Amino acid sequence: MTRALPDSLLHERRTIRTLTLPGLIRLITEIDDNGPISHRRGSLQGAFGDLTLGQLRHAIDTARALDLVHSDETTPERYRLTKSGEALAEVYDTAARWARARNLPVATVDFVARVQHTLQLHSRDPHPNGPMPEPSAPRRALTDWLQSNPGALHHADARSSQEPAEGEHAA
Repeated sequence: MTRALPDSLLHERRTIRTLTLPGLIRLITEIDDNGPISHRRGSLQGAFGDLTLGQLRHAIDTARALDLVHSDETTPERYRLTKSGEALAEVYDTAARWARARNLPVATVDFVARVQHTLQLHSRDPHPNGPMPEPSAPRRALTDWLQSNPGALHHADARSSQEPAEGEHAA
């Protein structure tokens, strides 16, 4: 017999599924690590040459919808992180550091896979019949981010009936 999950957990899992899209992780961390993306011709393709145009477009649309990036056609900076985007970049860094210290999911894996694995791992209910263990650093960082960004839960719910536009891994 399968027990029904509470709505709040379903909302959170949908949001985590959105936040772990490879293109979104790449977009947020690229801007965080290297600064805003300019209007220079080819700057987007140069930074994300291994992403398909569909993956990149979906990542940008998702980042805008979640208020993670700000775009301004009148400034030299085409895309820059908002405060929420900067905070999510920190969540990604925390998740990757935690996973790297534990060789998860395996000893040699890229940043995107570490972030995906860690955030998805922490979205599961590991102890359905017992008390929850002390939350890990990635779980605390993610919980804090979700509490500070409740709009992310609503965005994920609005998209939950659609198939993800970004199915393949990027990095």
